[in-house]
Amino acid sequence: MKLVNNLKHAQPSRVISDLRDLFATNAERFKDKVAYYYFLPDGSQATWTFSDIFNNMNRFGTALYKLGLGGRRVVITGDQHPCWFTAFISVINGGGVSVPMDKDLTEEEFVKFIDWSGAEAVVYTSHFNKKMPALADKMKNVRVLIPIEPCEEDLSDPRVKSFSELLELGKKELENGYTEYLDYKIELDKFCALLFTSGTTGTAKGVMLSHKNLTAATNASCQSMSYDSENRFVSILPPFHTYEITCGQFAILNLGASILINDSLKHIMKNFREFKPNALMLVPRVVEMMHRKVWDEISKRGMEKKVRAAMALNKPLLAAGVDIRKKLFGKITEAFGGELKSIVCGGAPIAPEIIKDFYQFGITVLEGYGITECSPLVAVNSPGEVRFHSVGTPVRGCQVKIDLDEGAETGEILVKGDNVMMGYYENEAANAAAFTEDGWFRTGDIGYTDKDGYIYITGRKKNVIILSNGKNVFPEELEEYLYANTDIAEAVVVADQIETGKEVLTAIIVPAAPILKLEDDRILEHFKPFLTDLNKKLPSYKQIHNVKIRREEFEKTTTLKIMRHKIEENAKKD
Repeated sequence: MKLVNNLKHAQPSRVISDLRDLFATNAERFKDKVAYYYFLPDGSQATWTFSDIFNNMNRFGTALYKLGLGGRRVVITGDQHPCWFTAFISVINGGGVSVPMDKDLTEEEFVKFIDWSGAEAVVYTSHFNKKMPALADKMKNVRVLIPIEPCEEDLSDPRVKSFSELLELGKKELENGYTEYLDYKIELDKFCALLFTSGTTGTAKGVMLSHKNLTAATNASCQSMSYDSENRFVSILPPFHTYEITCGQFAILNLGASILINDSLKHIMKNFREFKPNALMLVPRVVEMMHRKVWDEISKRGMEKKVRAAMALNKPLLAAGVDIRKKLFGKITEAFGGELKSIVCGGAPIAPEIIKDFYQFGITVLEGYGITECSPLVAVNSPGEVRFHSVGTPVRGCQVKIDLDEGAETGEILVKGDNVMMGYYENEAANAAAFTEDGWFRTGDIGYTDKDGYIYITGRKKNVIILSNGKNVFPEELEEYLYANTDIAEAVVVADQIETGKEVLTAIIVPAAPILKLEDDRILEHFKPFLTDLNKKLPSYKQIHNVKIRREEFEKTTTLKIMRHKIEENAKKD
């Protein structure tokens, strides 16, 4: 279905040659225009201009060189902050490797990944204040700790150099003529970012991205948009996601648009109303939350019949090219500031009903498809060219084809382009399995394309569970924890809906023979303390919140592998 384009036509975006070019030329083009609005710890608002970003990048990068960290590996972790992204770009534009890390990892995972990466420094927001020095004592290679908003307690540690201290050092060195950082020549094919997919077992992988990968994804994202420098975005997604890094930050800044960094999930709606964003980049969970809030408010005011009638009236008008949505539903969209025109949504499927409702209200949801290994953007629906159930067409510079078995209608989605990763870090076996002989990347996702090239995803070849908040969970990791209990004979973890309709991680357990003698209720009680202790060790998004007891062995292949897809299908039917 072709939808009415409610987005203002914008000039084609500037194509960047590399990520230093992005920030250098933006400083010239937009100078003192505000790039970032963000909140200080006391709740007040602060800003950074496009010139600030470029100057601080050069100062921080110069300071890293003076500390002997030029060209080295640096972890960046914590909450969103202009300094978080400045650290990321400073490292990669100086020949180093940025290692963005999820702040919600367990301490064991956090230390393991940092040691694995070989990082020598950690940049972190206040989330890690007071605990980072103790964590660093467990790390093999880290010698410099860089808090963005330091506490007095940490500053007494000789390893600690605050972000502001390094900015001052870099500024001084640049004024004194030290230009080693500025003189570094960008190498597009050089390894510059290491992102860990998930997990603490053999399922975890490190994705190696080059400068070319990130540049290609940034350009492709810009070319897929219909925005310009007058647009305003609210940034909500975790900063360590490639979706946020390339699409939610680099691409938006290349357009010259302004970004408000959301300070808390509790304040999303308040910040929408006050900042009045034109566009957003979200994961399904946030879009679902916004949709629910709209209908809750409509029901609370007893307006559901009236709104449904207006939607019925609006549908044929839109089909005829008549757009009066602002007049009909303006009061509804005021909840988001009144200026919101589009939402780019990726990371997991989203219900078509939600997309249709928002479209009726005047907000186009552009569903897309990406994967970390592709930096991450592969495809997206374009404004005015939306097709429900589809994730759109391949972005510019990215090729997609379907690996079909003879007689099959669907197959694995294969990708080729400058956005495709260099490979998995220190994992030759995974690299061999990830690419075809002629160089196509195997996404592990199953789907098909229509005659116009629109991609439709029908399933996941890989077992990774993608939650509605965009988080990835590898079931094998959780199952390994479960198998540590000798009272569990077999276990499979799936995403399942509970009575409230909420999707949660569910463990389907086949108890060992002695426990099977008990009634189901007593079996659940037996495992409850074990699962409670297990959840305490896991990040919130990996916690198991539902358990189902199974009294028969799982169906297996001839090689005795559990047929996981059948279990997931049955779980959805239950």
